[in-house]
Amino acid sequence: MNVNEALQRIVLPLSRISIFIIYFWFGSLKLFDSSPANPLVESLLHSTLPFVSFNQFIIFLGIWEMVIGILFLIPKLKKIAFIILILHMGTTIMPLFLLPSIAWKNFMIPTLEGQYMIKNIIIFALAVNIVTQTKIIKNKI
Repeated sequence: MNVNEALQRIVLPLSRISIFIIYFWFGSLKLFDSSPANPLVESLLHSTLPFVSFNQFIIFLGIWEMVIGILFLIPKLKKIAFIILILHMGTTIMPLFLLPSIAWKNFMIPTLEGQYMIKNIIIFALAVNIVTQTKIIKNKI
C-alpha cells in the first residue's frame, strides 16, 4: 500500500473525528460557561433576538453543536448532520456583517473573533468532503 492509498483509507474517519472533536468540545465549553465565544454569541443574540434569554440560548447552542459533532460520527446521518451544520454556519457568519466592530479591525483585516468566524470555511469544506467522499470511496473499493 502506498501513501496515497493509506491516506484515502483514513481521510473519511479522520474527517469525521475532526468535526466531532471541534463541535463536541466547543459545544461543551458553552454548557459550562467557559467558551471564549460566549461574549460574541451574547452580542449577536442581543442584536438579533433580544427577547431570548442568553443563558437558555447558550445551553441550546452548546447542545446543538455537540449534536452536530455526534451526528458526523454516524455515517447514515451525514446528510442530517450537514444540514444542521449549514444552519449553524449561517449563524456563525452573521457577526461578520451584523457586528462589524467586533469582527473587523479595518477593511479586510479581521479581529481575532473575525478570524475565528472566517476559519469556518475550512469546517464547511471538510463537511462537504464527508458528504461527497463516501460515494467516491465506495465506488473505488
